[in-house]
Amino acid sequence: MSELPHSPGNRPEHIAILGDGAMATVCSILLTTGGHGVTMWGAFEDSIERLLQNRENERFLPGVRVPPGVRLTANDADAFSGATMVLSAIPTQYIRGVWKRLSGYLPAGLPIVSVAKGIENDTLLRPTEVIQDVLKRFGSGPIPALAALSGPNIAAELARYLPATAVAACADEAFAARVQSVFSTQWFRVYTNNDTVGVELAGATKNVIAIAAGILDGLAAGNNAKAALVTRGLVEISRLGAAMGAQPSTFAGLAGLGDLITTCVSPEGRNRTVGERIGKGQKLADVLATMDSVAEGVPTTRAVMQLARKYRVEMPITQAVHAVLFEGKDAIDALTDLMSREPKPESGEG
Repeated sequence: MSELPHSPGNRPEHIAILGDGAMATVCSILLTTGGHGVTMWGAFEDSIERLLQNRENERFLPGVRVPPGVRLTANDADAFSGATMVLSAIPTQYIRGVWKRLSGYLPAGLPIVSVAKGIENDTLLRPTEVIQDVLKRFGSGPIPALAALSGPNIAAELARYLPATAVAACADEAFAARVQSVFSTQWFRVYTNNDTVGVELAGATKNVIAIAAGILDGLAAGNNAKAALVTRGLVEISRLGAAMGAQPSTFAGLAGLGDLITTCVSPEGRNRTVGERIGKGQKLADVLATMDSVAEGVPTTRAVMQLARKYRVEMPITQAVHAVLFEGKDAIDALTDLMSREPKPESGEG
């Protein structure tokens, strides 16, 4: 296997982070802790100006400061200056626009890591596929190495230096190992995986199940119901993954079951919170209007329903969430319908 461009072995790297949200901020902490240089680029000058003034990410992570060594910029031409690797921390539905904007400035061969969790509406592409598609259309030179970094990673916990794990997924095992080395710290352990399809699909679909978990919390349905939801949710996530060519073991690992559990139980999870407020009777539009952060599971629900139809996979929980979010169905009625479905063996199709 040929050496990756800019590959410095175990020497410090310089990572260009695209985005200035919660995950971008905690990644800047992780990377500087590991001794790496970091440039954080933001799409809006006013947001970067606020960060330059006090280094605190007041909007997304109040009380958490971007390390003093991180260079902050909103200048597109300066985004990749000195970089040996790029971290794309852009919400899925905005990836295409950002990468189209920046593609002309990307140095040839500069490898990319994505931490987004979602499926692009309309195209049904995963985050790394969106980046690849944009670079094919608007970039120059060969497509660089692309990896996904995903796992049970609540940003607020990472910002408090609480222990966590993740998976670096890439078909190029050498680049996956490089990402593993770059992002590992004493409190953040990274594993490698060659199943990018499964890792990204798991990261996207678990947000849909998390909305369902939140709805149960809002309805005060209890822990028995949530345990059943998480278990059966994993079944339908894995079923879709199998149809799309992912490895079954991925869904039993950190990026699958691990991330699903965290997202469904953490009070800090955005998607679970959206579901809880809907379960308590609020309208989706009202919930989203009061949120600063993006709840990826809402648009992803539409995309996953399209994938389920495309691959002819039965996903009753996803279908129920879609009905509540976009078809005006009452949450209690949706739960009742799920509970009254035709009885089947646990190993069966639903």
